[in-house]
Amino acid sequence: RQHLELSRTLAQRLNSRYGEGTCVVPEPYIVKETAKIFDLQEPGSKMSKSGSPSGIIELLDDPAVTRKRIMSAVTDSDSSIRFDPEEKPGVSNLLTIFAALTHQSVDDVAASYEGQGYGALKKDVAEAVTDFVSPIRGKALEWLDAPEELDAVLERGADRARELAQVTLERVRDRIGLVPPAA
Repeated sequence: RQHLELSRTLAQRLNSRYGEGTCVVPEPYIVKETAKIFDLQEPGSKMSKSGSPSGIIELLDDPAVTRKRIMSAVTDSDSSIRFDPEEKPGVSNLLTIFAALTHQSVDDVAASYEGQGYGALKKDVAEAVTDFVSPIRGKALEWLDAPEELDAVLERGADRARELAQVTLERVRDRIGLVPPAA
């Protein structure tokens, strides 16, 4: 979010000073329902790599580790499954994760677990997370096992980014009045 806000501020200032259209002002795309996923062990805190290792889901973790972390997620002593971030932050967090990964509403997910215990919800969340993360993990490990291929892909991406950025840089240079760099 901070990086996006900095980019927006810079683009708006350049547009204000040198004319609209000098830069594209990036628009945020932040899904409200999943803007914050909370720590599995401390559901009052945002999930963060600076938190407890057992409270986070890492994309490259072994699926068994991910399952274990979700199965040991903090809930509460009341066994009813309902979305209530104030009274049931741990359960609400699990419902949010599951709803996001299954493209359902949180209310529909909560209703589908009526009369069931936390174990069923945790098991299904763990399965949904590992199903979602496994292809990402697999591809990342594939790239890490072939560093020369990874370097080639990164180089092609950098070349493409430079090509796309060139048009914007030329427009900005022209409007600001900067001389293009010598070849």
